[in-house]
Amino acid sequence: MLLSGIRVLVAGGDARHLVVISRLLERDAQVDLVGYDNLKPPPPGATHVPFTPERFARYDAVLLPVKGLGEGGEAETVFSSEAPVFTEAHLEALAGATLYSGISTPFLTRAAERHGLRVVTLLDRDDVAILNAIPTAEGALLLAIQNSEITLHGSTSVVIGLGRVGMTLARVLLGIGARVRAVVREARDYARAYEMGIEPYYVRDIGKALRGADFVFNTAPAPVLTAEVLLELKPDAFVLDLASAPGGTDFRFAEKRGIRAMLAPSLPGLVAPRTAGEILADALVRLLWENHVAR
Repeated sequence: MLLSGIRVLVAGGDARHLVVISRLLERDAQVDLVGYDNLKPPPPGATHVPFTPERFARYDAVLLPVKGLGEGGEAETVFSSEAPVFTEAHLEALAGATLYSGISTPFLTRAAERHGLRVVTLLDRDDVAILNAIPTAEGALLLAIQNSEITLHGSTSVVIGLGRVGMTLARVLLGIGARVRAVVREARDYARAYEMGIEPYYVRDIGKALRGADFVFNTAPAPVLTAEVLLELKPDAFVLDLASAPGGTDFRFAEKRGIRAMLAPSLPGLVAPRTAGEILADALVRLLWENHVAR
């Protein structure tokens, strides 16, 4: 799928975006960069441009950081000491363009409503989220190994939530010989866990699921590991919260009890940026072609 004639502004980002930029250039898109001041020279074919609203009317699409835009409109970047900040003038100039972000943020939602912008959240798509679960699961295992004195093999490991990440993680843990428990809300997930050889528990019984657990992996973006629930967990257990900040764990109480607990969202970009970048690139190329070429 060639993207000839498609004009894309890449604003901020991390190592994953370098893979995406390379793929866009490979498919003959025009790629401009802001927030990449320290990337010198830019990738062949890409151009550093000034971050001025006057330029924005020319773009068909804007690729934002996976984390979207911050509360002040900032586009986080690891390639510049100063993040580009989207003002009302920038957003107004983007009328008609599509913004591609990893997730939505309150700022993005308000901007879309005020200026009639279309925002596509890549991490909400099954084709991205399911594949992203692979580096997430591998990263979770890496952190668990680094923060424990026992093996995952033979351990009692609890996975909270059997969504796209939780299902992959539970399957990987089973594969390396862990005794896996799953905490779920829905009867269908309870049945699926049982079918997979996982010991299922409903959320109302989460305390029972935690008793004797060595590792706890939370994927639920809700306060599930409360102080009361953490009382059921032995002090030498390790808790890894994979949910978006602020996570679902009472970290203050966990620390008070001496339980090692860590919040680790966005693992794909940290442990496997090339793979994570390829996943984003595949989805973005397909979306750009569908939305701007094939229509």
